[in-house]
Amino acid sequence: MEKLREHYEKEVVPALIKKFNYKSVMQVPKIDKIVINIGLGDIKENPKSLENAMNDLSQITGQKPVITKARKSIAAFKLREGVNIGCKVTLRADKMYDFAYKLFNVALPRVRDFRGVSDKSFDGRGNYSMGVKEQLIFPEIEYDKVDKIRGMDIIFVTTAKTDEEAKELLKLMGMPFKN
Repeated sequence: MEKLREHYEKEVVPALIKKFNYKSVMQVPKIDKIVINIGLGDIKENPKSLENAMNDLSQITGQKPVITKARKSIAAFKLREGVNIGCKVTLRADKMYDFAYKLFNVALPRVRDFRGVSDKSFDGRGNYSMGVKEQLIFPEIEYDKVDKIRGMDIIFVTTAKTDEEAKELLKLMGMPFKN
């Protein structure tokens, strides 16, 4: 999906320069990376769920996920330090643009009653986080082979200094924000 990268270079960059009066092309914000994370709460009861989540994530992104481990013990959650609690993938360069294109144009329109994503999920430093309730919105996942519906967190890390710049960048890239 070279389309999204070309779209960024030909249309998004000039629009951002015009809106924010940048002096140099190097000041224009861009998407640095996209991190997709699946947290598993049921891993104690169902140890195979980690393997299934990793398979789903690798099908969606085309990249092998990394297992995430608990950083500290929490008795209330029956969690010990070092126990596997999920998996994540960090996408950069071409795979990142491919995933973003697929998310904006294929997956999000498949969400039931979709009216756009919230524009309030920025962190103050130009990064955007969103949650997806089920992995079935991605075309690579076959409904019959899913053992359990899992949600995932998708974080867009940008080089933008402010939330306003990041929102404009993502909007121009094709992110369907609520009106």
